[in-house]
Amino acid sequence: MKMSEIRELPAKDLRERLESEVAALNQLKMNHAISPLEDSSKIRKARKNIARMLTVLSQIENQNK
Repeated sequence: MKMSEIRELPAKDLRERLESEVAALNQLKMNHAISPLEDSSKIRKARKNIARMLTVLSQIENQNK
C-alpha cells in the first residue's frame, strides 16, 4: 500500500486496517516458522506497510491535538 493511499484513509479505517495487517504479519511469521515461505520478503513488506500506517496514524493524531 502506498503512502498516498494510506493518507486518504480516515483514522478509524486506518486503525482497523492496521489491526488486520498486524494479524496477517503474525500469521505469516507463524507459517514461516513451521515451513519456510517461498517468498520470505512478504514478511519484510508487511512490516514496512505496518510502519507506514503507524507513521500516518501518529501524524493524524498529532494534528488533532
